Amino acid sequence: MRITKLTTYRVPPRWMFLKIETDEGVVGWGEPVIEGRARTVEAAVHELSEYVVGQDPARINDLWQVMYRAGFYRGGPIMMSAIAGIDQALWDIKGKVMGQPVYELLGGLVRDKMKVYSWVGGDRPADVIRDIKRLREGGFDTFKMNGTEELAIVDSSRKIDEAVARIAEIREAFGSDIEFGIDFHGRVAAPMAKPLLKALEPYRPLFVEEPVLAEQAEQYARLAEYTAIPLAAGERMFSRFDFKRVFQAGGISIVQPDLSHAGGITECFKIAGMAEAHDVAFAPHCPLGPVALAACLAVDFVSHNAVLQEQSMGIHYNKGAELLDFVKNKDDFRIEDGFINPLRKPGLGVEIDEERVVEASKQAPDWRNPVWRHADGSVAEW
Repeated sequence: MRITKLTTYRVPPRWMFLKIETDEGVVGWGEPVIEGRARTVEAAVHELSEYVVGQDPARINDLWQVMYRAGFYRGGPIMMSAIAGIDQALWDIKGKVMGQPVYELLGGLVRDKMKVYSWVGGDRPADVIRDIKRLREGGFDTFKMNGTEELAIVDSSRKIDEAVARIAEIREAFGSDIEFGIDFHGRVAAPMAKPLLKALEPYRPLFVEEPVLAEQAEQYARLAEYTAIPLAAGERMFSRFDFKRVFQAGGISIVQPDLSHAGGITECFKIAGMAEAHDVAFAPHCPLGPVALAACLAVDFVSHNAVLQEQSMGIHYNKGAELLDFVKNKDDFRIEDGFINPLRKPGLGVEIDEERVVEASKQAPDWRNPVWRHADGSVAEW
């Protein structure tokens, strides 16, 4: 068998699908994208295609190493996302050829079902109690929300009080019937992270995500010594080499690589193993589409330290399409009592509605995150 063609489809709301074809008619799907930079990743995918077209799709490890090492310059969000989508599609092909789900090829199940959580609220947190009540009717009991609006490097006590008040209202409304993580989203600098974490401790959040930006990762260990709240990070780290430094320094309790950003299944399977060796939980980042979620689940179901799975059904970023819009086997993605079952079909287990993908790609928006500014006019972290 040989790879014959790579085709990319940018689709709403902010996703991109990759179709890899072979000369024996077996097709694999991947999801290579950086939110807001889909065209750039698309160009990188097609540049990498010269390394994979004509090659045996079964040699995933070799193809991965060629894509990573042959270009001399390596790593970073664009190249690793391009590799990730190709890698996902290769695993999809391998599973279909062998008639097995990808998790079986990785050693088989370590659990029967996987805990998932749901986003609530938008970029500027509000009305989260209403959203939680609605989602609880669907069986969710674990949530994540943005913790703050824009914050200056050193900001006012009023901003801290406002952020904490939202969390206090949630605990008052639901008590310990729910669990929730708080995403600082890299909006909080180290001088503000300390007082915020201290003020949030009485409300016992499940975790605080990206307490500071990944480029300030040296702060994780210092902040962990300061708070009892588990710290989570990883969506803006792109290889096991990025994670190696964080594991060595300590401070992170939950690691969150993105299967569409951090080199795909091949790389994130290794990152999960590294995390287990450091007694760190694994909870992949996934605000993306169905192929990305299927790839995450493939690794979740073979990783003993996998604890939570993000998913984008109903997420506030989805404008113009939803996760299951491009899926034929929708029932396989059913969430019951906050859990999802293994996807049982061969490969990644997702049947893509190619006709719907092609049609949606004809009017795909160029999504961009908003640009925020502080009161003094300087750019704020979104």
